[in-house]
Amino acid sequence: MKRQTLILVGLGAFLVAGVMVFALRPSPSALRHSQAVYYCPMHPTYTSDRSGDCPICNMRLVKREAGTADPHEHASEQFQSICYLHNCPKLHEGKPCPMTVVAKPGEKVTCPICGTHVAEAAMVPAAKKILYWTDPMIPGYKAPGPGKSPMGMDLVPVYAEDAAAIAGPAPSPEGYAPVLLTPQKQQLIGVRTAAAQRRALTKTIRTAGRIAYDPELYQTEAEHLQSLKALAQAKAAGGAAEGTEQAQRLVDSSRMKLRLMGLSPELIDEMADWEGPDKSLLLSDAGGKVWLYAPVYEFELPFVAVGQTVSVEMPSATGQRFEGVIRSVDSVLDPATRSARARAVLTDPNGVLKPEMFVNASISVSVGEVLAIPEEAVFNTGAKQIAFVDKGQGLFEPRDVTVGVKADDYYEVKSGVAEGELVVTSGNFLIDSESRLKAALQGMTPPPAASAEGGSAPDGAGPTGERTGGGVGGGEHQHGQ
Repeated sequence: MKRQTLILVGLGAFLVAGVMVFALRPSPSALRHSQAVYYCPMHPTYTSDRSGDCPICNMRLVKREAGTADPHEHASEQFQSICYLHNCPKLHEGKPCPMTVVAKPGEKVTCPICGTHVAEAAMVPAAKKILYWTDPMIPGYKAPGPGKSPMGMDLVPVYAEDAAAIAGPAPSPEGYAPVLLTPQKQQLIGVRTAAAQRRALTKTIRTAGRIAYDPELYQTEAEHLQSLKALAQAKAAGGAAEGTEQAQRLVDSSRMKLRLMGLSPELIDEMADWEGPDKSLLLSDAGGKVWLYAPVYEFELPFVAVGQTVSVEMPSATGQRFEGVIRSVDSVLDPATRSARARAVLTDPNGVLKPEMFVNASISVSVGEVLAIPEEAVFNTGAKQIAFVDKGQGLFEPRDVTVGVKADDYYEVKSGVAEGELVVTSGNFLIDSESRLKAALQGMTPPPAASAEGGSAPDGAGPTGERTGGGVGGGEHQHGQ
């Protein structure tokens, strides 16, 4: 009896202990959250069981605290909170985050601190379809399942939604690749952007002119007037046809000489009513007129025409301005300076403009309303012009652009950038270097062998390789502190 009693007591104690263990066991979710999990704030889909750097953007991994929910496990049915870091830890602690914006699905949102485009709010799917696994450090590497890459890195999944967003419609120029920059790196180098928009541009042509002293032109005008008078006398006398033809040849010869000296046909025709050659080519009198000779370079000649207004300032008389009208433009360029003289008539009320005096002249030409971007946004490589377009979420896309006239610190855009797109205006040099380096590395990387865990060599450039890239780079928005 005593032995049976001991056996029964032992069985009862065992049953009680089993019930207590079962009642106090942790839930599966508690077991999951009790394990340390590290994630990338810029790429929350990448997680690791140890601390380190994100293989996609080189950003330091952040430990997910116990009790913190995975932001991709649940989604609101009407609203979604988006942080400019995409996974602000304060969102899960019940504390307000100044970087957080709330938007309805499909609504474009921007960071309230720096103004950078964040994303288009949308419902987070409960499960994403994984297309393949890749190593961001090996461009184009693909594997059918998780494992290790040939470089020993953990493979990263590429989802169907991410691949569609990464593969942009605009191909990169030869020798360039898209660059992905973290907000911290953009702030470090002072990235600024400006929108491409239509503007009414006015081009100002500036040149150093001089007040004419031209005895040779004065003498040629006198010869032309004499030949015109001789021709009129020959016609009036009704003499031999040979004398009239000789007088006509003299008129044609002097007219050609005036054309070669820069006078327009309209101005030469006006001489027929003059009493004598223009004395303002030799002397200047108060209340009279003077001639301005302003050289215009070859590439600016298409914007200069007869009848335009020219403004003149004197270095010796600050604040005093003179206005005039262009009467003619030279027909022949100066081979030494590759320029042609624009001749304008100025009114000199006080007689302060003297022959051979140097002045500063400017001609304002209206270009019209055109699509334009700041001149800082155009990176001239020598062979072509490149602009970097901010696609949002840290992605900067290089574009081949065709520019037209430059006016008011802006370039007219003929192709390459659409109206409303954001172009980088500060930090272009560093972004250009990063883009060239990334493209060069992609071109030098040989096709990797299949990994031991079942990876396969790439059959084409993977979308992840198109977007990944660390380094520095450069939007009119600068990230605030």
